[in-house]
Amino acid sequence: MKAPKTYFVCTECGAHSPKWLGKCPHCGRWNTLAEEVAEPEEEASSTRRTSLAGLSGDSHATAYTELSMPTYMRSETGLSELDRVLGDGLVTGSVVLLAGEPGIGKSTLLMQISDCLGQSRKVLYVSGEESGGQLKLRAKRLGVSGEHLYILTETNLEHILAETDQVKPDVMILDSIQTIYSDRINSAPGSVTQVRECALTFINKAKAEGISMLLVGHVNKEGGIAGPKVLEHMVDAVLYFEGERQQAYRVIRAVKNRYGSTNEIGVFEMTDKGLAEVANPSEMLMAGRPRNVSGNCALCTIEGTRPLIAEIQALVTPTVFPSPRRTSNGVDYNRVYLILAVLEKRLGLKFYQNDVYLNVIGGLSIDEPAADLAIAASLISSLTDRVVPDDLIVMGELGLAGEVRSISNLEQRVREAARLGFTKAIVPFRNAEKRPLSVEGMKIIPVKSVYEILQELREQV
Repeated sequence: MKAPKTYFVCTECGAHSPKWLGKCPHCGRWNTLAEEVAEPEEEASSTRRTSLAGLSGDSHATAYTELSMPTYMRSETGLSELDRVLGDGLVTGSVVLLAGEPGIGKSTLLMQISDCLGQSRKVLYVSGEESGGQLKLRAKRLGVSGEHLYILTETNLEHILAETDQVKPDVMILDSIQTIYSDRINSAPGSVTQVRECALTFINKAKAEGISMLLVGHVNKEGGIAGPKVLEHMVDAVLYFEGERQQAYRVIRAVKNRYGSTNEIGVFEMTDKGLAEVANPSEMLMAGRPRNVSGNCALCTIEGTRPLIAEIQALVTPTVFPSPRRTSNGVDYNRVYLILAVLEKRLGLKFYQNDVYLNVIGGLSIDEPAADLAIAASLISSLTDRVVPDDLIVMGELGLAGEVRSISNLEQRVREAARLGFTKAIVPFRNAEKRPLSVEGMKIIPVKSVYEILQELREQV
């Protein structure tokens, strides 16, 4: 009897190689080739036919004018922050992939929403990592009643499908897709082939029977979803659950969503009773802000349709090394270098003699250019030891010539700042000239260049 043939598959791009290589020749990633066992040709073709079966049996081409517009029903999950990210609820027949680091709270989140969805719909919770007793222990701690909630602890694909046909759920939760395997595939659970084929089988079932599915995915050491990259293309939505385990706050964001925006975020706080929604993240991010301290500046960023007041802290200190250190957390590293170069060239400030540390409070990541002016103000404040007034908020994009460029949604940002007690706002001159702002209790200070920022900070002190 012939020994089974083996080959190696890249977990990032899915490329095949007859032997193991340290670096994938197709995508260039290191240590991503995993060993797989080749199936006999007859079994492989049978598996492929079974997994790639049509959603509705025989399918035929239909004229575009004869197509009907489906009305996708949405179900509220019970957590408005999650509904915001999904696009006003969970769509019937959709497949959502939820990824996050171990211990971040994925299983807790899914157990909480299964309680709300189970009030009116039948929910099947499939766990391949915990026993039924462990799940009930968590559900009891979270206050889950489980009226229409069914628990299945199984990792075999065929057994899960058989139980699904018997229970006929409206919502199905799989925790996690990497633990599920099929007997038809000769490879270990979590391998590229197993994850791809099992996920495709569940997706076909969800589309054919109108079952809303939530798949839990593990992440690799780089923070991406473990397994083949094609998994993200197959599902309807990809959500990332982020946060530091040492901190209480969690952020959920969508990187792909066929039924909603990918710019929305949901904010939660981890408590002993589970995840609690944070309805006003701005107040949370500004809590504990130091007073009368240099290097501290507030800005208003837009996440989807929601304005958030964030706090940027900069620490500029003389260096003892030939090459000064540059560290940024929450802001793009290259963007910080660009702003430092503008301040050195246009204002003559000597950052090259100092170490620079930049941090966004609360673990928030800011990637929009409207934060440039606030970053510059915090750097200038720390270098010159001049305090940015606590009631002043700064927003605007900074150009390489030192000019301040216009930003979007300025009125929405200013009104959010006024609601939280800010009385003065430094904004781009172009925005104020094009559409004059009049917000009660707020003094608008338009600026044209970074030179005026330095002058305004001197006058505010």
